[in-house]
Amino acid sequence: MASESSFDVVSKLDRQEVDNAVNQTAKEISQRYDFRGVDAAVELSGDTITMQASSAERVLAVLDVLQSKLFRRGVSLKALDLGDKEPRLSGKVYKLVCPLKEGLTQEVAKKITKAVREEGPKGVKATIQGDEVRVSSKSRDDLQAVIALLKDLDVDAALQFVNYR
Repeated sequence: MASESSFDVVSKLDRQEVDNAVNQTAKEISQRYDFRGVDAAVELSGDTITMQASSAERVLAVLDVLQSKLFRRGVSLKALDLGDKEPRLSGKVYKLVCPLKEGLTQEVAKKITKAVREEGPKGVKATIQGDEVRVSSKSRDDLQAVIALLKDLDVDAALQFVNYR
């Protein structure tokens, strides 16, 4: 008898890589000529990354440097919750606060299970378990097809596939 095979769909962050990317960004903006005299800074505290500079354009330039560092380190840019992506004036400096998103929200988990139910192969089951989704089937080929389907799915989370058994 063939047993059930399964995998979990999760959205996790590698905190060390995020910390390294923030540190590299801080080092680069301290050395670059176009950031001289604009009080540019980037800081990671808990689950939020705060960028600041003396003008809104410089804050967006810091964000661009941060995104390139995150991308090079293999951290999905969907992990940043940019909101409306507009820096806010706070005293004399502009600030942009980006909370980090980790874990699947209920809406994203429901969207994943609905996509598996509607577009996935027959006999594949998807269940929500807290902040992750377990996908199971008797056929490993069907699970591979579901992974390909979910990679193409446009959701507001960085998806990883773990515990493939």
